[in-house]
Parts: sequence; C-alpha cells; structure tokens
Amino acid sequence: MNDHDSYADEAPSFLSTNTLRSLSNRDFARLGADHVAYLRPVVMNGAVAFSIHAADGTPIGAAPSAMLAAAAIRQHDMEPASVH
Repeated sequence: MNDHDSYADEAPSFLSTNTLRSLSNRDFARLGADHVAYLRPVVMNGAVAFSIHAADGTPIGAAPSAMLAAAAIRQHDMEPASVH
C-alpha cells in the first residue's frame, strides 16, 4: 500500500466538511490550497458522479465514484476532502 491507496474518509480531521466551510480564502492559502481538492456528488448524464474541485472552487475533473475521485486527487499530490 502506498500514499495513494487510502480512502477519502481517511483524510486528516482538519479537512472535515464543517472546517472547510468555515475557512476563508486566506485560510486556504495558509493551508496550501494547491494541496487540497474536494469532491462533490453531482448528476452527469443521468448518473451520479463526483466532481473534483480545487480548494478555491475551480472545477478540475470528475470521476464515476468517490473512490476514483479521491485516487485521482491523491495521484496529483493533493489531499481529498468531501463536501456535501
């Protein structure tokens, strides 16, 4: 198992949904916003998928499952966070 083989629910506690919602743009910059991405469930072509966004909200990708979205985020040396 390597750094990229864990699941989205294993993200550090500082990346909880409530914490993310309370952070300002400045807070994200201090955390290293270029190292955090979040995934959100969406409906694409009638099916549930997961959109991937940079910490500032910029869409950067999508995946058919949360596990694949989290893996894609980790492959780009970022830490995934789930926002619902």
